[in-house]
Amino acid sequence: MNRRNLGRLAGAALSLVLLTAAPFVRAADEAPDALIQRVSAEVLDAIRSDKEVQAGELRKVLALVDTKVMPHVNFKRMTASVVGRNWRQATPEQQQRLQDEFKSLLIRTYSGALSQVNDQRLNVKPLRAAPGDAEVVVHTEVIGRGDPVQLDYRMEKTPTGWKIYDLNVLGIWMVETYRTQFAQEINAKGVDGLIAALAQRNKANASAGTSAKKS
Repeated sequence: MNRRNLGRLAGAALSLVLLTAAPFVRAADEAPDALIQRVSAEVLDAIRSDKEVQAGELRKVLALVDTKVMPHVNFKRMTASVVGRNWRQATPEQQQRLQDEFKSLLIRTYSGALSQVNDQRLNVKPLRAAPGDAEVVVHTEVIGRGDPVQLDYRMEKTPTGWKIYDLNVLGIWMVETYRTQFAQEINAKGVDGLIAALAQRNKANASAGTSAKKS
């Protein structure tokens, strides 16, 4: 599989993760694999019924993520893991800005992949975990017209239910991938340099999206 196809599959799969959420219904009592199974089916139906979301309309995607996704993701832990050892040296303000810019980067990068969500479904494999485990990996695969796409979730148990903090697409963990990129920016220009670079990328992505609509 070439890099372009891998990127498309990763984008489509990550879109499912970014949109893997549903109204809070006794989430604290729900098993992690059951949570993934239930909400993935509900969200896929929601995507298919909303043409603006399918088209990558950023306003609709942002609203969907903010209201339904973030309660099911430990985004602070995800961002801290991506930033690595430099997270502890960052000020609270820098940490918040890193979370905001990283979130915008993910949403803007993968919002266009929602148009690829058509007849896909998520097959959740049997969970291998002990009853007392506080962290698990839920193994799934996205099934559509082509070959199944591996999509695994790292999840942790919290007082309010299971939350996602990393995902694996076709054998590649997202946190590890971004950590390498972010480390290069921090080593060259520090934490503020990383924040500035993320902000610039988000600004460029926003301009590209505006230009595409006008054309």
